[in-house]
Amino acid sequence: MICLRPFALLGLLAVAAPFLLDGCASKAGTSGGATVTPPKPRVEERVAAAPVQEIAPPPEPAPVPLRSVEMAARNATGEQNIPFPDVLFDFDQYVLRDDALNAVEANAKRLKDNRITKVLLEGRCDEIGTAEYNLVLGERRALSVKRYLESLGLNQLQVDVTSYGKDRPLCLQHNPVCWQKNRSVHFIVKE
Repeated sequence: MICLRPFALLGLLAVAAPFLLDGCASKAGTSGGATVTPPKPRVEERVAAAPVQEIAPPPEPAPVPLRSVEMAARNATGEQNIPFPDVLFDFDQYVLRDDALNAVEANAKRLKDNRITKVLLEGRCDEIGTAEYNLVLGERRALSVKRYLESLGLNQLQVDVTSYGKDRPLCLQHNPVCWQKNRSVHFIVKE
Protein backbone atom coordinates (compact mmCIF):
# COMPACT_ATOMS: atom_id res chain seq x y z
CA MET A 1 0.00 0.00 0.00
CA ILE A 2 2.81 2.27 0.65
CA CYS A 3 3.91 1.85 -2.95
CA LEU A 4 0.49 2.68 -4.36
CA ARG A 5 0.14 6.09 -2.82
CA PRO A 6 2.42 7.95 -5.22
CA PHE A 7 0.68 6.26 -8.16
CA ALA A 8 -2.75 7.07 -6.80
CA LEU A 9 -1.78 10.69 -6.46
CA LEU A 10 -0.53 10.73 -10.05
CA GLY A 11 -3.76 9.13 -11.23
CA LEU A 12 -5.83 11.69 -9.40
CA LEU A 13 -3.84 14.46 -11.05
CA ALA A 14 -4.28 12.88 -14.47
CA VAL A 15 -8.05 12.77 -14.00
CA ALA A 16 -8.30 16.33 -12.59
CA ALA A 17 -5.92 17.98 -15.09
CA PRO A 18 -8.41 18.31 -17.99
CA PHE A 19 -10.92 20.02 -15.67
CA LEU A 20 -8.31 22.41 -14.35
CA LEU A 21 -7.05 23.24 -17.83
CA ASP A 22 -10.59 23.68 -19.10
CA GLY A 23 -11.22 26.24 -16.36
CA CYS A 24 -8.09 28.16 -17.33
CA ALA A 25 -9.05 28.05 -21.00
CA SER A 26 -12.40 29.71 -20.35
CA LYS A 27 -10.63 32.69 -18.89
CA ALA A 28 -8.65 33.13 -22.07
CA GLY A 29 -11.76 33.37 -24.24
CA THR A 30 -12.33 29.71 -25.27
CA SER A 31 -14.21 27.03 -23.43
CA GLY A 32 -13.68 23.54 -24.68
CA GLY A 33 -13.38 24.69 -28.26
CA ALA A 34 -16.37 27.07 -28.17
CA THR A 35 -15.68 30.78 -28.54
CA VAL A 36 -17.01 33.27 -26.06
CA THR A 37 -18.51 36.44 -27.52
CA PRO A 38 -16.60 39.56 -26.56
CA PRO A 39 -18.42 42.01 -24.27
CA LYS A 40 -20.37 44.80 -25.96
CA PRO A 41 -18.65 48.15 -26.09
CA ARG A 42 -19.94 50.64 -23.60
CA VAL A 43 -22.24 53.23 -25.05
CA GLU A 44 -22.50 56.51 -23.20
CA GLU A 45 -26.09 57.40 -22.64
CA ARG A 46 -26.82 61.10 -22.71
CA VAL A 47 -29.84 62.67 -21.15
CA ALA A 48 -31.01 66.00 -22.49
CA ALA A 49 -30.73 68.72 -19.87
CA ALA A 50 -33.92 70.36 -18.75
CA PRO A 51 -34.26 73.90 -20.08
CA VAL A 52 -33.20 76.53 -17.55
CA GLN A 53 -35.77 79.17 -16.83
CA GLU A 54 -34.60 82.46 -15.43
CA ILE A 55 -36.66 83.85 -12.63
CA ALA A 56 -37.00 87.61 -12.58
CA PRO A 57 -35.90 89.26 -9.35
CA PRO A 58 -38.71 90.54 -7.18
CA PRO A 59 -39.57 94.17 -7.84
CA GLU A 60 -38.13 96.80 -5.54
CA PRO A 61 -40.62 97.74 -2.87
CA ALA A 62 -42.14 101.19 -3.23
CA PRO A 63 -40.76 103.71 -0.77
CA VAL A 64 -42.81 103.68 2.36
CA PRO A 65 -44.13 107.08 3.41
CA LEU A 66 -42.75 108.41 6.64
CA ARG A 67 -44.61 107.20 9.68
CA SER A 68 -45.85 109.56 12.33
CA VAL A 69 -43.08 108.33 14.68
CA GLU A 70 -40.47 109.24 12.09
CA MET A 71 -42.06 112.63 11.50
CA ALA A 72 -42.10 113.29 15.24
CA ALA A 73 -38.43 112.31 15.54
CA ARG A 74 -37.59 114.48 12.55
CA ASN A 75 -39.25 117.61 13.90
CA ALA A 76 -38.77 117.05 17.62
CA THR A 77 -36.09 119.71 18.01
CA GLY A 78 -37.37 122.29 15.52
CA GLU A 79 -39.57 125.21 16.53
CA GLN A 80 -40.82 126.34 13.14
CA ASN A 81 -42.28 124.03 10.56
CA ILE A 82 -40.54 125.36 7.45
CA PRO A 83 -39.77 122.45 5.14
CA PHE A 84 -36.10 122.18 4.31
CA PRO A 85 -35.07 119.33 2.05
CA ASP A 86 -32.46 117.04 3.51
CA VAL A 87 -28.97 117.11 2.05
CA LEU A 88 -28.17 113.56 0.93
CA PHE A 89 -24.75 111.90 0.79
CA ASP A 90 -23.23 108.81 -0.81
CA PHE A 91 -22.31 105.76 1.24
CA ASP A 92 -19.34 106.42 3.53
CA GLN A 93 -18.85 109.97 2.13
CA TYR A 94 -19.07 113.49 3.49
CA VAL A 95 -18.24 115.36 0.29
CA LEU A 96 -21.19 117.28 -1.15
CA ARG A 97 -22.36 115.79 -4.45
CA ASP A 98 -24.13 117.85 -7.16
CA ASP A 99 -27.70 117.27 -5.94
CA ALA A 100 -26.54 118.04 -2.39
CA LEU A 101 -25.10 121.38 -3.53
CA ASN A 102 -28.48 122.23 -5.06
CA ALA A 103 -30.28 121.26 -1.84
CA VAL A 104 -27.96 123.43 0.30
CA GLU A 105 -28.42 126.38 -2.08
CA ALA A 106 -32.22 125.98 -1.94
CA ASN A 107 -32.09 125.80 1.85
CA ALA A 108 -29.86 128.89 1.98
CA LYS A 109 -32.40 130.80 -0.12
CA ARG A 110 -35.21 129.78 2.24
CA LEU A 111 -33.13 130.79 5.25
CA LYS A 112 -32.52 134.26 3.73
CA ASP A 113 -36.13 134.70 2.59
CA ASN A 114 -37.53 133.82 6.03
CA ARG A 115 -34.86 135.84 7.86
CA ILE A 116 -33.83 132.89 9.97
CA THR A 117 -30.79 133.55 12.12
CA LYS A 118 -30.25 130.26 13.94
CA VAL A 119 -30.25 126.73 12.56
CA LEU A 120 -29.14 123.31 13.75
CA LEU A 121 -27.60 120.88 11.26
CA GLU A 122 -28.17 117.25 12.26
CA GLY A 123 -25.74 114.83 10.64
CA ARG A 124 -27.02 111.29 10.26
CA CYS A 125 -25.80 107.97 8.85
CA ASP A 126 -27.24 104.63 7.84
CA GLU A 127 -27.13 101.59 10.11
CA ILE A 128 -23.99 100.13 8.50
CA GLY A 129 -20.81 100.44 10.56
CA THR A 130 -20.04 101.06 14.20
CA ALA A 131 -21.76 103.72 16.29
CA GLU A 132 -18.48 105.59 16.88
CA TYR A 133 -17.57 105.70 13.19
CA ASN A 134 -21.03 106.92 12.22
CA LEU A 135 -20.96 109.69 14.85
CA VAL A 136 -17.76 111.05 13.32
CA LEU A 137 -19.10 110.66 9.76
CA GLY A 138 -22.36 112.43 10.66
CA GLU A 139 -20.41 115.34 12.17
CA ARG A 140 -18.22 115.63 9.07
CA ARG A 141 -21.33 115.72 6.87
CA ALA A 142 -22.89 118.49 8.97
CA LEU A 143 -19.63 120.49 8.97
CA SER A 144 -19.40 120.13 5.20
CA VAL A 145 -22.88 121.65 4.84
CA LYS A 146 -21.98 124.42 7.32
CA ARG A 147 -18.85 125.36 5.35
CA TYR A 148 -20.85 125.52 2.12
CA LEU A 149 -23.51 127.74 3.76
CA GLU A 150 -20.72 130.08 4.90
CA SER A 151 -19.28 130.16 1.39
CA LEU A 152 -22.72 131.22 0.10
CA GLY A 153 -22.52 134.37 2.26
CA LEU A 154 -24.72 133.42 5.21
CA ASN A 155 -22.34 134.91 7.78
CA GLN A 156 -25.15 136.34 9.94
CA LEU A 157 -26.57 132.83 10.36
CA GLN A 158 -25.67 131.04 13.58
CA VAL A 159 -25.17 127.39 12.65
CA ASP A 160 -24.89 124.70 15.29
CA VAL A 161 -23.78 121.21 14.32
CA THR A 162 -24.63 117.88 15.90
CA SER A 163 -24.28 114.27 14.86
CA TYR A 164 -26.64 111.44 15.67
CA GLY A 165 -24.72 108.87 13.64
CA LYS A 166 -26.96 105.86 13.26
CA ASP A 167 -28.73 106.33 16.60
CA ARG A 168 -31.64 108.55 15.48
CA PRO A 169 -32.55 107.51 11.93
CA LEU A 170 -35.09 109.48 9.92
CA CYS A 171 -36.30 106.32 8.22
CA LEU A 172 -36.74 103.08 10.17
CA GLN A 173 -36.92 100.55 7.33
CA HIS A 174 -34.00 98.19 6.61
CA ASN A 175 -33.53 98.65 2.86
CA PRO A 176 -31.34 100.70 0.49
CA VAL A 177 -34.00 103.37 -0.07
CA CYS A 178 -34.22 104.03 3.64
CA TRP A 179 -30.45 103.90 4.12
CA GLN A 180 -30.11 106.67 1.52
CA LYS A 181 -32.57 108.86 3.46
CA ASN A 182 -30.52 108.37 6.61
CA ARG A 183 -27.24 109.39 4.94
CA SER A 184 -28.16 113.03 5.31
CA VAL A 185 -27.93 116.36 7.02
CA HIS A 186 -31.26 117.63 8.30
CA PHE A 187 -31.98 121.34 8.89
CA ILE A 188 -33.73 122.33 12.12
CA VAL A 189 -34.74 125.97 12.57
CA LYS A 190 -33.96 127.33 16.06
CA GLU A 191 -35.33 130.73 17.01
